[in-house]
Amino acid sequence: MFDGPNPPFELPIVATADATEPTRHEKRRLPRWLKRPLPKPGMYYTSSVIDDLQLETVCESAKCPNRTECWSQQTATFMILGNVCTRPCGFCSVPKGKTETIELDEPERVAEAAERLGLRYVVITSVTRDDLTDGGADHFYNCVLAVRERTGAQVEVLTPDFLGDKAAISRVIKARPDVFNHNTETVPRLYHRVRRNAEYQRTLDLLAQVKDEAPEMPTKSGLMLGLGETLDEVLDVCADLRGVGCDMLTLGQYLAPSDSHLPVERYLPPEEFNEIGERVRALGFSMVASGPFVRSSYHAGEMASEHEQTTCR
Repeated sequence: MFDGPNPPFELPIVATADATEPTRHEKRRLPRWLKRPLPKPGMYYTSSVIDDLQLETVCESAKCPNRTECWSQQTATFMILGNVCTRPCGFCSVPKGKTETIELDEPERVAEAAERLGLRYVVITSVTRDDLTDGGADHFYNCVLAVRERTGAQVEVLTPDFLGDKAAISRVIKARPDVFNHNTETVPRLYHRVRRNAEYQRTLDLLAQVKDEAPEMPTKSGLMLGLGETLDEVLDVCADLRGVGCDMLTLGQYLAPSDSHLPVERYLPPEEFNEIGERVRALGFSMVASGPFVRSSYHAGEMASEHEQTTCR
């Protein structure tokens, strides 16, 4: 999965040929490389902690295919600011609609969950809250500080774009997360149907601002593949990300959460992920995770550790 001569977790991509808007969803059998293991005993403890503290996780809300593996290892990605999103993205299973009131004690509950699970690396993400004046930036700030104070763990944030509000982005930066992650998701041509109400340049500007204000803070982004993008488009996006100083990148297979979401245009085999991962590493990223099951927070702590070792060499 990670950079280096013999990466310990490498799974493969190449993007598909250009595709037109699909007119219907086709039932497709998952290829053999997308089979996942059955639940293991360890995951039930993780579930009990999350339920007891009434927390949301992107693992459940986004129907992540890695939940069994991660929860069995007593790790999860916390999703703050409720479980209802203000953006109608075509790929995401998080509910859309009327948003919820911010729970002021959520930072403490996230910190307690991290402590109970024994986490040394904590990933905090959120729904998009365009209804809030600061997009929830201050809540991110409070969550990062609460987790760090209670556990001493490293914290990675995976944020929305805050509508490009520089003050909101600065507020999160001031919490000094160990990694600042913001996903690009797809190529510019597909934003209108994949990432509606988002702007490609806004994503680049956010990552650039982090580097401008905190040059030493590692930045990270991610792309889903299999939505109809071309290889050249993917490489162009990766070059743009390097152009704003993005350090780490994740490349994974898009899997439709349901028939009402955007269909998969193509399942890319592991070998192609390996090939494109090598192409992208040549652009100068410190770490690239490329594979069918790679997600933004999958093995995030290991990826951050590898980044640190790479940049210290």
